[in-house]
Amino acid sequence: MNKCDTLSLPKGWEGWPFKLISTKGFISFILLFSSGMFCLYGQSKVQATGDIYIRDPFVLPDAQRGVYYMYASSSQKGSAGQTLGGVAVYKSKDLKTWEGPQQVFTVPEDNWITGAVWAPEVHEYKGRYYLFATLNSNIEWKKRQEDWPAYTFRGTQIFHSDSPEGPFLPFDRVPHTPMDQMALDGTLWVEDATPYMVYCHEWVQIVDGAMVVVELKPDLSAPVGQPLRLFYASSAPYTPDDRKSFVTDGCFLYRTKTGKLLMIWSSFSKEGYAIGIAESTSGKIHGPWKQQPETLFGANGGHGMIFKTFDGKLHIVFHQPNSPGGAERARFFELEDTGEALVILK
Repeated sequence: MNKCDTLSLPKGWEGWPFKLISTKGFISFILLFSSGMFCLYGQSKVQATGDIYIRDPFVLPDAQRGVYYMYASSSQKGSAGQTLGGVAVYKSKDLKTWEGPQQVFTVPEDNWITGAVWAPEVHEYKGRYYLFATLNSNIEWKKRQEDWPAYTFRGTQIFHSDSPEGPFLPFDRVPHTPMDQMALDGTLWVEDATPYMVYCHEWVQIVDGAMVVVELKPDLSAPVGQPLRLFYASSAPYTPDDRKSFVTDGCFLYRTKTGKLLMIWSSFSKEGYAIGIAESTSGKIHGPWKQQPETLFGANGGHGMIFKTFDGKLHIVFHQPNSPGGAERARFFELEDTGEALVILK
């Protein structure tokens, strides 16, 4: 099977009215795709970080194996030739060179929706591994408006495995987020021995994107109770007032050395795609949440996550640039935890 035939547009590329990708970048992408040079997931090989196309990178350090796993979207062909969403992993010892990609998940053909996967995350929890995958479809549930992306089914679903290399299996064939919400970018947070999923309610549906939390069952197999909205994207002071929409992307939670609960998340500032920081004033997941006044990173990059290297250093990884399309790469920076906030070390 020619894996170049399985490519699907990544998150953000469907929102052309808002110029998430420049016209020049889109044309460049089409030329690359047409010429066969844009095969993202071919045969496994060793590559440098700068050679791997990736959006929304997520890194799982496995100290026991001495391996960093980096997960990326990787669609495949189904039995009838249809495109099925999937996830591939790259493996590294040093965060500089990577072996892969290796397919670890393909959406079951009888799943509720089976389109491209966005923002795959793999979390170790109680000795098992859980894939949080945002699934997409082309099924429209509402008539499309002029100069607005389509209202399609989208949601985060959790899959499980005994290994960070998969295969990841479904609990059920339905999402963990409400089916009547365009939801994405679900991530895991555990507080007082209770697991939660924090996710984004898509701006396409509600214009002002929101951050939402829902409790999960102890085995992460399903949600418990009703979701709670934490904040809207427009609450960030750096979001431009003249925008037609406000984006919530890429949430990830972190507790500082002084016990503060922070959430990094992505939206658009006056300078472009950016990472901001929200803070829970109670120190608990349910908030209330307030926004720190300055972005953590504002130079056309975002959707970050935080991890520690095997030598104990705090790092952040995110994709940059956000546009033009096809240029996105994983960027790694060391972080400083000041106790009150986070600072990227240049």
